[in-house]
Amino acid sequence: MLTLHYSPASPYARKCLVLAHEAGIADQLELVIGSGTPLDPGSAPIAANPLGKVPTLLRPEGGALYDSRVICQYLDARASGGFYPEGARRWDALVLEATADGMLDAALAMVYEHRLRPEELRLAPLVEGQWQKIARSLDVIEERWMAYLAGPLCIGQIALGCALGYLDLRHAARDWRGARPELARWQARLAERPAMQATRPPES
Repeated sequence: MLTLHYSPASPYARKCLVLAHEAGIADQLELVIGSGTPLDPGSAPIAANPLGKVPTLLRPEGGALYDSRVICQYLDARASGGFYPEGARRWDALVLEATADGMLDAALAMVYEHRLRPEELRLAPLVEGQWQKIARSLDVIEERWMAYLAGPLCIGQIALGCALGYLDLRHAARDWRGARPELARWQARLAERPAMQATRPPES
């Protein structure tokens, strides 16, 4: 049995869970809730992951894996899932995953700026700068990636779906769909998959 330390609201953990569901090995994961922030590690598994972050995966053979990209590759290899394509498409999948994760990094920084910094010390230009990273990435995906997204499900698509779900959860007022109808339609179709339904984050 594998033990996954995760937070139900973490889009990085959700990416791992979606891949596990799609690969048919979700029943091999024992889920342990844990979370923290840069100011307080809280219940994060710091004994296994000195960075104090989730997701962190514990394996029966020993040794913790952390960072969602490492965990997803491990789960895919364990299940022979095939969510990391071969050939040129593999590099596209990895670039799309990196883009999605970069969007998440920016979105999370926006959340931390609001939640962890006193109001009088918050930097609105910094928040807007983080959002511009996200907006530029969304525009590029709408303009250049829709043909790729129409192809077989891969880690890049899973990562993107989780990133868009997090934007809905934490930054819905920004209305990322407004100028990106093709991406919005793609996300709506992806969200109907059982793996996405089973891993939906809580609304709060």
